[in-house]
Amino acid sequence: RIRAALDLAFDYEWTNKNIFYGLYKRMASYFENSDLAARGLPEGAELVLLEPYRGRVPEGVFTSAFKPPTTDGSGRNRKNLRQAGKLLEAAGWVLQDGTRVSAANGEALTFEILYFSPSFERVFGPYARNLERLGIAVSLRLVDPSQYIKRLEDHDFDITTQRFVQQLSPGAELWDYFGSASADQRGTRNLAGIMDPVVDELIGKILAAPDRGSMKVAARALDRVLLWGHYIVPQWYKGSHGLVYWNKFSRPETLAEFSLSLDTWWFDAEKAEKLTAFRKSLN
Repeated sequence: RIRAALDLAFDYEWTNKNIFYGLYKRMASYFENSDLAARGLPEGAELVLLEPYRGRVPEGVFTSAFKPPTTDGSGRNRKNLRQAGKLLEAAGWVLQDGTRVSAANGEALTFEILYFSPSFERVFGPYARNLERLGIAVSLRLVDPSQYIKRLEDHDFDITTQRFVQQLSPGAELWDYFGSASADQRGTRNLAGIMDPVVDELIGKILAAPDRGSMKVAARALDRVLLWGHYIVPQWYKGSHGLVYWNKFSRPETLAEFSLSLDTWWFDAEKAEKLTAFRKSLN
């Protein structure tokens, strides 16, 4: 519930509109922008694979297509914050004189957001303000890169941001990202500290898949279980590259599927002449 509340506090639409000029899309998968991403409700072979785990995973895995919280982009995230407050109260964290405290012992709920690049302050600042509206005390901790790496290796942080690039054919690296054994091991990429036997079993099924079809089914099932665990606050991605260039070059008609193909080009005199004429017309 607490992790879901933290997700509700992030106003992605406002962030994308005001900071990123609408250039990004919200990620909704650990395998975003690939055919391994879970979409809609589980069905067919994926549902058969997940059925034995019913009761061991969040019910949303079976009943709802995962979708990150949305806002109208105005910066007034009141609806989601009200929902987040209810989740925190249900988890035993109540408001007392404007501060979110444990109903059991009165301990205040606090978070430190760890980062090494000042450019992320424009993202963390508004997010921290939303958390503070929930009564959570938030501190932003800027450290140098070496200290940042050391603290990540030691899993010595509350919240941070990280870019995980998954393979189109996932392998043993999944244990490092999500396996229970890596949760307490220094230097692993399991930064969320995920320790879930179901996740471990699904990783095993991905690695033991006899063909790509079976692997895709298991990967989507894993994706779905991880998403409903709310281990991350989904951020953003861009499924294409933006380029600005003078149109005086030509490239082959057939380009490599996963490449910008900037290594194969030639100067096109005819295009250059048109470009020169165009620039003169502007003067």
